[in-house]
Amino acid sequence: MTDEPFVLGWEEWASFSGLALPAIKAKVDTGAKTSALHAVAIEPFGPDDKPQVRFVMHPIPDQPDLEVVCAAPAVDRREVTSSNGETELRWVIEANVTIGERTWPIEVTLTNRENMAYRMLLGRTAILDDMVVSPTQSCAQKELSYDLYQHLPRSKPVHRPLRIAILTREPKNYSSQRLKEAAEAQGHVAEMINTARCTMAINALSPAIYYDGRRLPRYDAVIPRIGASMTNYGMAVLRQFAMTGAYILNTPESIGASRDKLYAHQVLASAGIGMPTTAFAHSPKDTKNLIEHVGGAPLVVKLLESTQGRGVILAETGKAAESVIDAFRGLDANFIVQDFVKEASGVDIRCFVIGGKVVAAMKREAQPGEFRSNLHRGGQASRVRISKDERAAAVKAARALGLSVAGVDLLRSDEGPKVLEVNSSPGIEGIEKSSGKDVAEIIIDHIESHVRALRRPPVRRRKGKSAPTASAD
Repeated sequence: MTDEPFVLGWEEWASFSGLALPAIKAKVDTGAKTSALHAVAIEPFGPDDKPQVRFVMHPIPDQPDLEVVCAAPAVDRREVTSSNGETELRWVIEANVTIGERTWPIEVTLTNRENMAYRMLLGRTAILDDMVVSPTQSCAQKELSYDLYQHLPRSKPVHRPLRIAILTREPKNYSSQRLKEAAEAQGHVAEMINTARCTMAINALSPAIYYDGRRLPRYDAVIPRIGASMTNYGMAVLRQFAMTGAYILNTPESIGASRDKLYAHQVLASAGIGMPTTAFAHSPKDTKNLIEHVGGAPLVVKLLESTQGRGVILAETGKAAESVIDAFRGLDANFIVQDFVKEASGVDIRCFVIGGKVVAAMKREAQPGEFRSNLHRGGQASRVRISKDERAAAVKAARALGLSVAGVDLLRSDEGPKVLEVNSSPGIEGIEKSSGKDVAEIIIDHIESHVRALRRPPVRRRKGKSAPTASAD
């Protein structure tokens, strides 16, 4: 036995025999507490008291066509904060790692590292007391080679039917039905899930969602269509779906930000996005100040929880504004006050943003004598061509709130586009009928691009007999 330390370079070759991974190049990072392994298509399975995790690994960074399917017992689910400050809930497995002549058990978290140079990160908790890291040395231990994967067949991406949950209390409305039709037209399975009928079993290793007492299966993706009255509970249900590994089209955090109109306006303002001047106060003594902050009457008073134009009132005079504000305060209601963009003339633009692009737009025009252009208030929708500035404002607003899918409402003012509101569950009917675009199909395409397709090994035949393909399990 030697007292000499076991030296690790700043990068090393590692292997996991129990995961059928004979060679992985790892970055040794003492600044990171947790070790991480590249994994996609992560799927928990097995009994609740002994859960396991199956995942797909691409061990060679520049060869995504080579896949290894791995499985291991899960020991934990843990929130991990990456170097860029983002927090992610990850599965944690325990596996024996071999570097050089040493083999020892480590805990490693599973996360998508496809944009990273290394498929593995060896954190400081995996480095034993008798090990020393040499920051100037590369591969102090035995070097391996990706040639060890030569026996595995390459594969081509194939279309994989997805199991998609549409979280809604209105399964028969136009938007829900169109999303279901679009998903099924592309070979997927779409199921309507009533948010109010979901219950949650909150468990770190085996989170579960029950529907009318029946445990729901794992879904590949969830499309939230949560009504305003169910926002808080719906967000909790979405967080539970995310814990099971499902891709969430709009995250609960982004939905919560968009539904809180005051907070949403603060986020938009901090992002430098143009919007009507907005004021908010709690004390009834500030009524006149509120009116002055937005430039006086006419102005708009808007309940913070208003939807589809309800709870939005135009006060054309100062006295009317004071009366409306005092009435809302008497009801102990939360509201904001905004200046009225007169030149918009009861017309606004709805931009439908999917995946950072405006895919369709429509002009909504209010009925005569009405300033609210919402279609639910009788407004008329028509196709419209938007400007470069309007397109940029819509994309920037959706991005600021973290929404993958958003309906961004803006006004055409003398000062340029002003964002009125960002909707996290925008209706599809008006935009599809006025623009002629198949918005539901584009949403499903977006989901497909974010739920990685599995690859199918090619069938090889020798002398008229089928040859067994190499197993990576």
